Amino acid sequence: MRHPALTLCLCAAASLLAGCDVLGIETAPQIAARKEAEGMAIGSACRHAIRSIEDCFSSNPKAGKAAVFAGWKDMDQYMRDNQIVGMPSEIKPEEAETSDETAAPEAGSGKPHKS
Repeated sequence: MRHPALTLCLCAAASLLAGCDVLGIETAPQIAARKEAEGMAIGSACRHAIRSIEDCFSSNPKAGKAAVFAGWKDMDQYMRDNQIVGMPSEIKPEEAETSDETAAPEAGSGKPHKS
C-alpha cells in the first residue's frame, strides 16, 4: 500500500456514510414517498369527514393534489365496499371563530354574566 492514510480516510468516510439512515437523513425518494403518504392520508381523512375534494384541496394547499385525490378516492371505495357512514366534523374552524365572538356578552347590555 502506497497511501495508508488515504485508505484509512476512505474507509472511515464509507463507514460514516453507511450510517446516514440512523442519523435520519432523508433521501429525495424518501421525502417524495413521505409527501405522497401524507397527501393520501389527508385525502382519506377528508372523505371520511364527508368533505368534497375541492374543499380538501383548498384547505390543504401544500399537499400534492394527485396524492390527496388518490387518498380520497381510495377511502371512497373502501367506505362504499364496507358500507361505512362518514363522520362529519362537528364544528368547522371558521364557525369556531365566529361563535366565540357571538358568545361573548356585550358590554353595557345590562344582563348578568353567568360564569
